[in-house]
Amino acid sequence: MDYRDFVVFPIVVAIIYLVAYTLRPSVTDEVTRRYFFPALTVKIAGALIVGLVYQFYYGGGDTFNYHTYGSRYVWEAFWESPMTGFKLIFNNGYDYNGVYKYASKIPFFRDPPSYNIVKIAAICDLFTFSCYSATAALFAAFCFVGMWQFFLTFYEQYPHLHKGLAIATFFIPSVFFWGSGLLKDTITLGCLGIATFQIYKIFIVRQPSLSRITMLLLSFYGLYAIKIYILLTFLPAAILWVFLFNLRTIRSQAIRTIVFPFVLGIAGALAYFATLKASEDNPKYAISSLARTAQETAYDIRFQTGKDAGSGYTLGELDGTLGSMLALAPQAINVSIFRPYLWEARNPFMILSALESFALLLTTLYLLWKRNLQVFSALLSPNIFFCLLFSLTFAFAVGVSTYNFGTLVRYKIPLMPFFVVGLMLMLDYSNRDRNVEVLEPTEY
Repeated sequence: MDYRDFVVFPIVVAIIYLVAYTLRPSVTDEVTRRYFFPALTVKIAGALIVGLVYQFYYGGGDTFNYHTYGSRYVWEAFWESPMTGFKLIFNNGYDYNGVYKYASKIPFFRDPPSYNIVKIAAICDLFTFSCYSATAALFAAFCFVGMWQFFLTFYEQYPHLHKGLAIATFFIPSVFFWGSGLLKDTITLGCLGIATFQIYKIFIVRQPSLSRITMLLLSFYGLYAIKIYILLTFLPAAILWVFLFNLRTIRSQAIRTIVFPFVLGIAGALAYFATLKASEDNPKYAISSLARTAQETAYDIRFQTGKDAGSGYTLGELDGTLGSMLALAPQAINVSIFRPYLWEARNPFMILSALESFALLLTTLYLLWKRNLQVFSALLSPNIFFCLLFSLTFAFAVGVSTYNFGTLVRYKIPLMPFFVVGLMLMLDYSNRDRNVEVLEPTEY
């Protein structure tokens, strides 16, 4: 921290709140207005706390490196020569021509996903005079925009669940902490929220517009450029979500029952080809390479971050084949959502994560034990199917490729709002009158 954090940060936060105050009437109603500023405040506070934790507890780390050894060099380049700054912003991470003086100091320069975060931070630095806390606040504000849209996606359909939806979206501790700072997770979580809302508006509510399509494409690009595996797990679930919602247009229950398997097949095929297309520029995430990538990532993360910290875990042997990876799916899903267990916690942050996981475990067991019949029939609800398909698929992806609890608590935050919303909708479904048709959605 330096003097800029005490001068620039309050000014930037004041501007964020002024803009939010101006926009609030157009994005809230009498019910949701009460959550708007608390949710924004939690995000900004989370951004500030993440910076303090990394500086004084960890003594450095990703958020520190993205700024101090990344965006600040780009900001300095702009002051010396705007042309050099623009070259760094639009650089693909491999061309040192004319930028070597600065690029050679940036350890993430040849790592495109990480360098994309550096570039976003550098653009923010132009408005914050390279003040870390102010730039982090802008990251948090972007994520808030995305998560507010995620909240509205389900609030518009289930207005009576507003309190639970607000908690699931904004106030899960691990999500507002790790999803608020100057990190990849903040940008990707915001993009995920925007993509969910725009898909809902364009393909389900059928209110397409040029601005909505543009926002959807930009959110997809953000996921693709920073964490492509989030996009690869989100696309299949989103496509199935849209297909299941549109299946309602067939009024005959008998015909819907017959058509349902074909819809799943077509949606599955589209999802498969969408996944192929999304990964074609990155061989590591091609279908044929996923198992090997998962193996290398899991062992690299455990070696680099967990060998001496007592936070490593193992699910079994990964030999780089798809079969060995799929065989670990139940354990991978369990570790992502319900672990670390209380007795596995080794430090204060693991204890907090363990308490959160324990609460999710109790809630899930309650649903499965007390309301098992309704739970399984509720899976035919498009919203529940979408939330659980994405969250469980993502839980498998990160659980099988991380092997370190400290890293996992960050990597898994995209699934948490979806999983908790899914549980909430299942509970709501089981409390409804059983005469309500399964595929009939709540009124918009």
